[in-house]
Amino acid sequence: MNTQLTSLPGPLLVVVIVLGVIQLTLDVIALVDLVRRPVDRVALGNKWVWVAIILLVNLLGAILYLLVGRRPAPVAEVQAPAGFTPRAGSVAESLYGPRPPALGGQVGPGLPGPDVQPRPGDHGTDSRRDDVDPR
Repeated sequence: MNTQLTSLPGPLLVVVIVLGVIQLTLDVIALVDLVRRPVDRVALGNKWVWVAIILLVNLLGAILYLLVGRRPAPVAEVQAPAGFTPRAGSVAESLYGPRPPALGGQVGPGLPGPDVQPRPGDHGTDSRRDDVDPR
């Protein structure tokens, strides 16, 4: 039975066209990846086998290659420089300077530390003056 595409119903024709575009796109993506990938990072170790699978198994060939045919690149271990000792807070200290003292002393220039008691009549962070009439 030889059916022409123009004789297919509209919705079925749209599905066939969409599947064709998806297949062509996946084939191109798979073939470009296969060409750029070194042989040692291809499953089965032979690129020609994957070219045949991608082109002859239609949509499933490209999907199969993209899922199973690629091997990841080997992970290189990074060695720390000699004499390097990681220290907690070293990144923060390099960005913001050393930490202020935890208890007592000055926290900043001219600022009282946590052990300084407020003066009588001091209302915390309230900046209003007592001798000014709020009206």
